[in-house]
Amino acid sequence: MARQDVKKRLGAAVHRHKPVSRAGLTERLFTWLFTGLVYPQIWEDPEIDIEAMALTPDMNPDTRIVAIASGGCNALSYLTAAPVRVTALDLNPAHVALVRLKREAARSLPSHDHFHRFFGAADARENLDDYRRFLRPRLDETTRAYWDKRPFGLRRRISLFSRGFYRHGLLGYFIGWAHLAARAYGVSFRELLDAPTQDSQRRFFDEKLAPLFEKKAIKWLTERHSTLYGLGIPPAQYEALAGGHEMRIVLRERLERLTCDFPLSGNYFAWQAFGRRYQPGGALPPYLKRENFAALQARAGQLEVLNASYTDHLRAAPEASFDRYVLLDAQDWMTDAQLNDLWAEITRTARKGARVIFRTAAEPTLLPGRVSEAILSRWDYRADESLAYTARDRSSIYGGFHLYVLKD
Repeated sequence: MARQDVKKRLGAAVHRHKPVSRAGLTERLFTWLFTGLVYPQIWEDPEIDIEAMALTPDMNPDTRIVAIASGGCNALSYLTAAPVRVTALDLNPAHVALVRLKREAARSLPSHDHFHRFFGAADARENLDDYRRFLRPRLDETTRAYWDKRPFGLRRRISLFSRGFYRHGLLGYFIGWAHLAARAYGVSFRELLDAPTQDSQRRFFDEKLAPLFEKKAIKWLTERHSTLYGLGIPPAQYEALAGGHEMRIVLRERLERLTCDFPLSGNYFAWQAFGRRYQPGGALPPYLKRENFAALQARAGQLEVLNASYTDHLRAAPEASFDRYVLLDAQDWMTDAQLNDLWAEITRTARKGARVIFRTAAEPTLLPGRVSEAILSRWDYRADESLAYTARDRSSIYGGFHLYVLKD
């Protein structure tokens, strides 16, 4: 997909105001930023996804999942849980190139040690040798060109995997800026990463992090929509996330969950936020775990990665062709017309027992009152299960996780 086509499709999802208005300019700034690498790691908990979608090793191998690709951690993790077929879609060509690189690495790297060094540590010069020997010759032309390119005439993009990949991308830079801001107020996250218990994690939050949100500079920054572009939050989603409250209060609550609600030793999202890497010898996404590598290798060919619109892809598919749908938080961006178009196609293409999962910046599901009752009445909203999954999602940044199951 050409860059202009990408901008056009992202614009259709994000733009609500005229280009000459202040709101319109901020929307177009977000669109421009979102055409590059945003998420080096996806920020939805794949273990919650796998449970909510009821993925098991004995599933019918014709089970088909269609998911938004983002950084690809979840799409690949689904393959470790069940012999499913996954189609991962994204409008962002950088995310497509990343997921295709991961897929080829799962197929072609000679061992889990190589695979983990590439995507787990992601900071070794040996990764560039592995790219040259094992991956580059097997990549499609578009993906190879992406990783070989030298933006602004500097180092090739693939060199990011020798320089701490998770420190890069829009989200990686945002986290880096947050660390700099914390250090400016005398806060180092090393003390938190060394915390031996959840009680000590709680003390760190109460004594060091919570007071930051009372600082004038932090208050001012969190009131700017553009400040949160680094989290991949477009202007329209900012209001949903705020929910009528001061943004600093909402962000403090989400950071409190991330810091306090789970042991750091089992929460790689917290390590990415506070350590900017995975914990050495600690928790990992399912696709990076040694015990899952054989299954991932065997099933990597069952992952299709496309630079395409989710709704357009469903529109071109036959009736009753998918079993599971993963929407991440994309619906927060959508107008009512786009939501109805999407859910009409989901309902048309859904097989018996189909499940849809998604997350929202605000706590409640956003579908009632916005999606036609004729469509929504076909689906059973699992409210209690959704609340339980929300509480257990280790990424802690979303207000709600939601599960819908097609009625018989």
